[in-house]
Amino acid sequence: MATANATLKRDTGSRGSIEFPPELTSFIDEWKDKPGCLIMILHKTQEVYGFISRESAERISMLTGIPLARIYGVITFYHFFKTTKPGKFKISVCLGTACYLKGGQDLIEEARSLLDLGEGGVTEDGLFSIDPVRCVGCCGLAPVMTVGAETYGKLTKPQLRDIIAKYQNG
Repeated sequence: MATANATLKRDTGSRGSIEFPPELTSFIDEWKDKPGCLIMILHKTQEVYGFISRESAERISMLTGIPLARIYGVITFYHFFKTTKPGKFKISVCLGTACYLKGGQDLIEEARSLLDLGEGGVTEDGLFSIDPVRCVGCCGLAPVMTVGAETYGKLTKPQLRDIIAKYQNG
């Protein structure tokens, strides 16, 4: 995330609106009239905030003229887009064919159990969220998990406790 510390500053205008950082507003201005602009704008918004909040979607609608229902149609159709803030440490477990066959789903279940975390949730302390992903591109290291920019391959369930502890203990 290029600007992970960007905050959702409240605008004094209409109820529920936010003020985007200047670089995001410029990006939207540059892309809003191009075909296929919505996907690019949503990617950039998620890059800035880590997810796409209701307020962000409303602001995008206001700045582009794209109906909010269409924006939500795209956000909810594509697995990549998130509507809830992820944990500080986003755990992604690959469920591509190689990883799935070598226990990727078991890793997800074990990590959720260790963190007492339901599907799509964030730990109470805000540190962790877990997402299955389709492919990390490291099939030779299956099963694979990433935590932020770190990649862990040839994983077993017993290794997860130590990996998670590394991030919990800082």
